Amino acid sequence: MRSNDHPDGGISDGGRDMLTAVRWPVLSAVAKLLTGTMVLLSLLWALQIAPEVGLEISREQFLSAVLGCALAAAFFLAAAQNDSAFQMVLLSVIGLAAVALLFLISAGYPKYQMSFAFRTMEMQAISVVVTAIVMIALWRLTGMMMFIVVSSFMVYALVGHLTPAPLTGIETGLQDLLLYLTFDPNAMLGTPLAVVAEIVILFVFFGGVLVASGCGEFFIELASACLGRQVGGPAKIAVIASALFGSVSGSAVSNVVTTGVITIPLMRRSGYSPEDAGGIESVASTGGQLMPPIMGAAAFLMATFLEVPYADVALAALLPAAFYFIAAFMQVDLLARRDRLRPMDDSPRPVMTILREGWHFIGAFAVLLGSLFILRIPTEVSAIYGTIAIAVPALFKSYQGQRLTIRGFIDCISAAGKTVVDLVVIVACAGFIIGILNITAGGFAVTMALAELGEGQIALLLLMAAMVSIVLGMGMPTTGVYVLLAALVAPALVAAGIQPMAAHLFILYFGMMSMITPPIALAAFAASTISGSDPVCTGFSAMRFGWIAYVVPIVFVGNPALLGDGTAAEIIMVCASLSVAVLLIGSALAGYFIQNFSPALRIIWGLAGLGVALAAAGVAGEELLMTGQLVACAVGLAVIGVELLMFFRSGGRAKLYHNWMRNR
Repeated sequence: MRSNDHPDGGISDGGRDMLTAVRWPVLSAVAKLLTGTMVLLSLLWALQIAPEVGLEISREQFLSAVLGCALAAAFFLAAAQNDSAFQMVLLSVIGLAAVALLFLISAGYPKYQMSFAFRTMEMQAISVVVTAIVMIALWRLTGMMMFIVVSSFMVYALVGHLTPAPLTGIETGLQDLLLYLTFDPNAMLGTPLAVVAEIVILFVFFGGVLVASGCGEFFIELASACLGRQVGGPAKIAVIASALFGSVSGSAVSNVVTTGVITIPLMRRSGYSPEDAGGIESVASTGGQLMPPIMGAAAFLMATFLEVPYADVALAALLPAAFYFIAAFMQVDLLARRDRLRPMDDSPRPVMTILREGWHFIGAFAVLLGSLFILRIPTEVSAIYGTIAIAVPALFKSYQGQRLTIRGFIDCISAAGKTVVDLVVIVACAGFIIGILNITAGGFAVTMALAELGEGQIALLLLMAAMVSIVLGMGMPTTGVYVLLAALVAPALVAAGIQPMAAHLFILYFGMMSMITPPIALAAFAASTISGSDPVCTGFSAMRFGWIAYVVPIVFVGNPALLGDGTAAEIIMVCASLSVAVLLIGSALAGYFIQNFSPALRIIWGLAGLGVALAAAGVAGEELLMTGQLVACAVGLAVIGVELLMFFRSGGRAKLYHNWMRNR
């Protein structure tokens, strides 16, 4: 919400407005109560408490209550931080209306569902007001971009029947549209909101308890102990720590501002440029949402869209995510060796000491992973088990003086709800988009148009899908853009013969890359404010360090073995090919392998790496997939071998010994 830095700022003339001075803590407390209620509702729903006590509550009733709490909390928080008495009252009234109407829908949903065909005046009035409140909240929380996107779809719903083929939609009246969006289980109260309310809130709560227990410091200190004394150690710490923390936080921007305040100054002191320091941090933080076992909210949505267990999505995403971070790690290492950057000056504590003090964090992740992947317990229940596994020992055991208290645990409940307020509103509006595509048949029309375009032109279809994903993702939350792309683009990719898992991961990757791709690279821009660099230059630096994210989706679309869908030989072969490609392209971008490259040599290595990557993607055809990869790998290894031979013939052994002695 747009707000001032302080709730009382800007009031003069002999004293502050009484209403502002008195109401601020009250409104803040009400908002805290509402956000805490959201988390408690999710806990009760996951544990199926209602059936145990004899209550029959539908999913839509539960979702209405969660959405009502989120909307009201958003407006009360905005009111509490506003220095205008009029605006504070207005926002508070809207917040009260939101929670009253959504709880009314929750309490009376069975009645409204039975009366849907009759279009009662009560339902019409509720639909108009609720839709308006949700759109106002979207505008205030996310800015104009998402608001314009959703509004455009609403306009299409009303005039889509006038749109030329193949995008012609079914004619829909305004009142019918609003009723459908508000009450139908395939719209506002549909799948996106259900995933966030049932699963994501509980994982955010889990992450919040981890952070309150000192897990963030544990990740950074563990990475420092393992990598701090290596060449380019601070950048390697950023890659590992931000990946671990980002997997828990689920937000690229929040990860940047949380870990970046530590890692970016470390990188700057060791000799990295401001642009490179910011680029490395933004790439690592963005990749956290791609890293199993805990990926961002979009991954949970993906599991629901594909109708597969979340564990299947995490396992499919494992190898691409591993190569993402391997490539980033290699890039920072090559850059550090090329520029002879210093390792950390401070001597970190021994690894075993850190592990002994932070064993309870490892235990919590072990419980979570065991529940998800071994016992196959429902995802939301696994999150609860993980939370218990960290909360119980953390109440009695501290890490670096930081210990979870009862008060801290209670605060985590409301904090988790506050964290997802924006997300709940966004996915409710994403439900608007899905509902519009359903009622107008617009989704089918777009899918057919893209499928016709891509018929016999898979490369063109993938290029368009990638560009659309990046453009729509600019300035938009990952979850919102994924839902939009999953409804519009993914069906066309599947219709063109691409495996469903690969199609959805493809749009997720390119939607995520909007975070580091100029002109609107939110993660890179956030990092630039810490590093003091130019935002656009930081974005281009991030693209250089995160280049693998633009390549690996092409590979797993053409070769699903990278997603684990293949024989052991096929999986090993694609991993070997991609490893060679990462070394070749990474060295070409850095201009260094074991010695500095000339411009011509950078081009040769870059082209060789691109050739190996294309072979891994199956450009030679399915029949020649293994043969093409073997030939490409042989050529790539030959290029590497020639460079090694020339290096050692020019006295490279002495150079290696000298560098080793210098870096000890």
